[in-house]
Amino acid sequence: MNRQLTAIVEREGDGYVALCPEVDVASQGDTVSEARDNLAEALTLFFETASAGEVDRRLRSEVYVTRIEVAVG
Repeated sequence: MNRQLTAIVEREGDGYVALCPEVDVASQGDTVSEARDNLAEALTLFFETASAGEVDRRLRSEVYVTRIEVAVG
């Protein structure tokens, strides 16, 4: 079974960090593509090894990614 999940990738220092907010799993890489691929691998390992209870406890059914504008300074 496949599942669509969210991947948020951001630059951190000389590399990139990728986060899946639905299950709070993260990974990193030297490029956006590598960080995304490493996150996919980390997620696969999570779903292969976590108990059903752990998956149920961590899995969020709704995650919204949006941008907001606020005054700064």
